[in-house]
Amino acid sequence: MKNRPIYYDTETTGLDSSKDRIIEIAAYDIYLNKTFSSLINPEMEIPKSSSDICNITNEMVKDSPTFLEVGKNFIDFCRDEPILIAHNNDAFDVHFLRNEFKRVNLNMPAWKFIDTLKWARKYRPDLPRHSLQYLREMYGIEANNAHRALDDVLILKNLFSQMVDDLDYPTILSLLEKKEKKVRMPFGKHQGKPLSDVPKNYFLWLSENGAFDKPENKNLKEELVKLGII
Repeated sequence: MKNRPIYYDTETTGLDSSKDRIIEIAAYDIYLNKTFSSLINPEMEIPKSSSDICNITNEMVKDSPTFLEVGKNFIDFCRDEPILIAHNNDAFDVHFLRNEFKRVNLNMPAWKFIDTLKWARKYRPDLPRHSLQYLREMYGIEANNAHRALDDVLILKNLFSQMVDDLDYPTILSLLEKKEKKVRMPFGKHQGKPLSDVPKNYFLWLSENGAFDKPENKNLKEELVKLGII
């Protein structure tokens, strides 16, 4: 089924996709109600610092399949042109996937991706943080075994379904890909700066001094409200 959503997550030996490896990958197909989860032998040592975060040790992965086998199985699980969804996908997970597929000489399908971190930052600018665990708490989703791939996948699925309500996934994808023109401060000492770069206390000062009550600043006020700044 084309464009069906598949939530996924990876755990890795570190943060550098050019040299670190995937040690666990998990996914959940919400339309077919199927899960995918596998530890992966990275063929390198897992640093203690990484094990401390994800609770995956060298002993746990020593008899696990390598990415060559897991990658083939993951392709089969993600057949029929789905949309893959992960938190911080664009800066993290997708780079690890591409490098792993390249390393084992497998052709990675031309999947579409949604980065839920990018969505959260774009449509919830009122929040001070946008990590998966912070958003989980904000949306009242029960905690589970954080930092293990399948557990994070299931949290993300519950979280994102609340964040997007009844929007379909192709629409979500098109909204994320749409480049919006940055609105800039039209006056004052921060004139010309994007609104997101202007200190919030400056807008508070303007509000206290009645600047947003002036008819000529109506559009500015509406934009600031939309961005969650005031």
